[in-house]
Amino acid sequence: MDAGLKRELEAKVYAGERLTREDGIALYDSDDLTWLGRLAHHRRTELNGDRVMFNVNRHLNLTNVCSASCAYCSFQRKPGEKDAYTMRIDEAVRKAKEMEDEQLTELHIVNGLHPTLPWRYYPKVLRELKAALPNVNLKAFTATEVQWFEKISGLTADAILDELMDAGLESLTGGGAEIFDWEIRQHIVDHNCHWEDWSRIHRLAHSKGMKTPSTMLYGHIEEPRHRVDHVLRLRELQDETGGFQVFIPLRYQHDFVDSADGKIRNRIQARTTMASPAESLKTFAVSRLLFDNVPHVKCFWVMHGLSVAQLSLNFGVDDLDGSVVEYKITHDADSYGTPNTMHRDDLLHMIWDAGFRPVERNTRYEIVREYDGPPSLAERRSEPQQVWA
Repeated sequence: MDAGLKRELEAKVYAGERLTREDGIALYDSDDLTWLGRLAHHRRTELNGDRVMFNVNRHLNLTNVCSASCAYCSFQRKPGEKDAYTMRIDEAVRKAKEMEDEQLTELHIVNGLHPTLPWRYYPKVLRELKAALPNVNLKAFTATEVQWFEKISGLTADAILDELMDAGLESLTGGGAEIFDWEIRQHIVDHNCHWEDWSRIHRLAHSKGMKTPSTMLYGHIEEPRHRVDHVLRLRELQDETGGFQVFIPLRYQHDFVDSADGKIRNRIQARTTMASPAESLKTFAVSRLLFDNVPHVKCFWVMHGLSVAQLSLNFGVDDLDGSVVEYKITHDADSYGTPNTMHRDDLLHMIWDAGFRPVERNTRYEIVREYDGPPSLAERRSEPQQVWA
């Protein structure tokens, strides 16, 4: 990067000026990862100090049967396939209650677009989960699913959200965003929910007082300019509604044929290379700098690994998601040396080890508990420390 441009961008960041599309592309062009990290960490510290948020949550995927066949997706199955499944409501409740003793605060529910499951199944499962776990927040369904519910029910998204909220819905999830630019989206997505509908549904949720997350799937066939465009669309919507709580860059995953039938369902992996740790850290940093009006940036540790998750805390990230327990949407995390589950103590020590202060939150980003700051370097050196692979 030209030295003059570098000074200009740094001055804008430290002055709190909003960065432009051209600024975002220039930041991605920089190979000075340390410099990018310093700028993003400055912004992150301005907003959130030395705090790192986490929650105790459980992912539930009620069904992997899906009418769509998105090019990047290894999760979806067609009706009748060997490892296709749909949970009964009592099964979903049983799985959720397995974590009751760990003071679970959130259920995160995302599913395939099931071609025959009736609309009434979805509010019913929320009601049963809420009745079984009344103190647990329900974060459920992508905007893509809500649009699917419109199709199968004949109801409007407005009526659908009202019924889901009445059943206990606290927040939508941020999924279905992938990359909004049609130049890329047309090659990776196989459903009809694109920017216009995704933004419509989140705007509607925000108008009802709901706070929602936003996401971006990166590291596949997109270019940095598409990532910048994606973030700027979200930033503009945030200017309008103020309803986004967090931005979550999600690392695209290859399919390592871990399914029971041995099929590779990811149709673009032959021409893609997963993002390197350096590319992930750059994406976190640029996202934090561009998306200046969102309170939090999250690293979903399952998709990045624990070491990158710790490093990301110095590149704009202030949220590490939660315990997760079971994540099926992308490739099984074990192939990356990453555990399926992180308990509260694991998350606390991971954050302390990175030099930050843990803060447990709920779905609404209300503080459940604040913990002490990290031990001093001398204290850490006084006894053997766990290595986070």
